[in-house]
Amino acid sequence: MLVTNDNSCGWINNLPKRDNIKSLFEDESCDFLIIGAGYTGLSAARKLSELNPNHKIILVDAQLAGEGASGRNSGYLVDTTLNDGFTSNKDLVNYQKKTDIYKLGIDTVKKFIKEHQVDCDWNETGKYFASSKNKDEENLINFSKTLKKLGFEHKLLNRENLIKRLGTSFYSIALYTKGGILIHPGKLVRAMIDILPQNVVLYENSQLLEWKKNNKYIYCNFGKHKIITKKIIFCTNGFLKSLGLKSNYNFPLTLTASMTRPLSDSEFKSIGEPNEWGVLPVKPMGATVRMTKDRKILIRNTAEVRSPFKMSNDELKKRSINQKIGIMKRFPTLPGDIIESSWSGIVSRTRNSSQIFEKIDDNIYIAGCYNGSGIGVGTLFGEQIAIKASEKDSSEIELINSRKKPNWLPPQPFLNIGIRARLFYERLRAKSDI
Repeated sequence: MLVTNDNSCGWINNLPKRDNIKSLFEDESCDFLIIGAGYTGLSAARKLSELNPNHKIILVDAQLAGEGASGRNSGYLVDTTLNDGFTSNKDLVNYQKKTDIYKLGIDTVKKFIKEHQVDCDWNETGKYFASSKNKDEENLINFSKTLKKLGFEHKLLNRENLIKRLGTSFYSIALYTKGGILIHPGKLVRAMIDILPQNVVLYENSQLLEWKKNNKYIYCNFGKHKIITKKIIFCTNGFLKSLGLKSNYNFPLTLTASMTRPLSDSEFKSIGEPNEWGVLPVKPMGATVRMTKDRKILIRNTAEVRSPFKMSNDELKKRSINQKIGIMKRFPTLPGDIIESSWSGIVSRTRNSSQIFEKIDDNIYIAGCYNGSGIGVGTLFGEQIAIKASEKDSSEIELINSRKKPNWLPPQPFLNIGIRARLFYERLRAKSDI
């Protein structure tokens, strides 16, 4: 199956065009091969180079580097999650480990942007778990108790508070957490591409078709050309399953989002001129909404199981109708033709919202499945899987290995039937907040 993305992502299209893009043009051999050039693969390549300066490292992506989920997500660096996947982990010890991993992810990204002076619209503004229904208050109060036990600074807010902060009267209750960070995801991943070390060779638009391990080497077929490598790291996230990797432990979902043009001065004034903010839903299928630094509104409120992954322009237009409705419910004073771009992206989920991080065979490593929290965790896991592949250890790996492992999933067609049923159920539950 050919892996392609639509070319309509608002984050990516607002970046300068890249040059010097090259595809695999001859047979190659290397010490380390990384498949997938998103946050995880780029982070892994950078760390491998540091630990193995005299080794040849090849990084390959089926599309353009950074233009999969890494460049088309909502731009949240999360410290806490209320709904990561379809479950909420009520075990305090395991939830603590999960938030510790989120914190390490934030620290890893922060270190990178400081070291390389990266401008990615970094804003430590926090985030809101918000609902239009007062009946969700109990859920937020219970979540508040968990956060209090773990020492997270947070605050419960009512409609009056939210109108001032968000510029909309749509939400009746929210829980604000201080540690969340908003970024421009495209700018961050682009910076990671731009500073790749000299001993890392990047090939793009080069899709891995099949691979096999034989004795000491791994043989990878890219169609016209092949790569022989000593070690391989898979960082394909939503495409792990299509490569036959951990098939019974992860599944891809297709999400769609829309972004408005920048609000005019009068439009911005009509909603109270709020500062940049980000809202996450209380219920899993509710809408994720952001006010960006440049006065654009982003909304993501669809998730589905589909094949092929790529959506046509007509399909995107249909999904954007839901997003337009979502924006108008929140900001009725804005014009109806305000949406500038709509796009889709693939995320990887596990049954219990845990990530995949492991050595699956001699010289074969995997990191992925971030359940919608991939910016920080993906960057962290890339760095740490590189350490693991270099046969070293770290305190971060020790923490990662102590987390709950992904649960087994049923085979097809039962898996897709179950996922679609759950999505339908969650969508009905979150109907008012879509």
